[in-house]
Amino acid sequence: MAVLLDLTPLRSAPAYRRLWLGLSVSNLGTQFTVTAVGLQVYAITGSTFSVGVLGVCALVPLVLLGLYGGALVDVYDRRKVALVASIGLWVVSGLLALQAWLHLDSVVLLYALVALQSAGFAVNNPARSAIIPRLVEPALLPAANVLQTVSWNIAFVVGPLLGAFLVAGGDFGLAYTVDVVLFSAALWALWRLPDLPPVEAVEGAPTKRGLASVLEGLRYLATRPNVRMTFLVDLTAMILAMPRVLLPAVGVLWLGGGAATTGELSAAFAVGAVLAGLLSGGLVRVRHQGRVIVGSIVVFGLAVAAFGLVLLGVGPTSPADVVVPALVLSFVFLALAGGADAVSSVFRQTILQAATPDAMRGRLQGVFIVVVAGGPRLGDLVLGTAADRVGEAWAALGGGLLCVVVLVVVIALQRRFWDYDAHDPQP
Repeated sequence: MAVLLDLTPLRSAPAYRRLWLGLSVSNLGTQFTVTAVGLQVYAITGSTFSVGVLGVCALVPLVLLGLYGGALVDVYDRRKVALVASIGLWVVSGLLALQAWLHLDSVVLLYALVALQSAGFAVNNPARSAIIPRLVEPALLPAANVLQTVSWNIAFVVGPLLGAFLVAGGDFGLAYTVDVVLFSAALWALWRLPDLPPVEAVEGAPTKRGLASVLEGLRYLATRPNVRMTFLVDLTAMILAMPRVLLPAVGVLWLGGGAATTGELSAAFAVGAVLAGLLSGGLVRVRHQGRVIVGSIVVFGLAVAAFGLVLLGVGPTSPADVVVPALVLSFVFLALAGGADAVSSVFRQTILQAATPDAMRGRLQGVFIVVVAGGPRLGDLVLGTAADRVGEAWAALGGGLLCVVVLVVVIALQRRFWDYDAHDPQP
């Protein structure tokens, strides 16, 4: 059985190959901008809180426009929607570069540009995801989604490092300008795609628009238990056990090393996701994909709980004293959690694509964007509140175990998801 990453979609589908290459390059540039804009806001204000406001500016448009962006994808030609949204994003990247080269030093302007960028992503991301099932055969969807996940996580690991290097070696404008250049690869890939009109338009059936289209998608989701479960199990994991919010305090109070330790533990998630993707060759052929998702989330919860146990074994320490053995163990467990989350994400995305008719894929991809963006933010609130009450170690341990318990209950109530068969995808 093959073990390494399955490259069949790249070999068999030229249009997908171009799209994957273009998005991989542009994702790297996007991380340059994410890093640079945070550093620029801090350089202007000297305030961590001001940097944190960037997250709100990004999240609100993504959540508010995610559903409507998906509706646009189902009504209009997907290639054209993605291309127009990408051109908008490219212009915003150019404006970020321009304000940096002109040294305007306006935090309000940066907040506004980040909000505009997030609004563009709310349309662009559902369009890109809904395009993939039109470019590859259904049997290759898991492999195609693994390739997307691997390229994104490589950009997530490498991009911030290179972005910080560009800022340190030149200017904020240099990092933004490189993003403008790299983002052009996405425009090229989308331009080369064939026209992808909505199926309903091809069949001559009338299409709904605006709010009516969004509501139609939500009503459809309410009648599709397997698709709905892909969102519910992810929310279970992200709200109850996502430990991201704990990491700054862990670096200062528990493992030592401060910001450096926080950065290393944050990178562990992406490292685990990349390794899981590179070793996914045999996994992409799995037939009972619901069981893989459940197993992955169980591993995720137990890995986070094990991270909490490591912290309990160490106890509070001085920020200047790095507890190396505990840091290594924490990195391993968080990498395991990141790999498990990546596997879950691949198959949740695959079920969503395979079990949803093409005419609904854009709208449900919009729901997917809202869940993926909002779930971890709610998790920050839940685990952050728990840490204030019982400490970071017990918050991680309890959150991980509670995630597993709630997941078992949810699956027991919806056994159909456990039996989901990729050879006969039922929504």
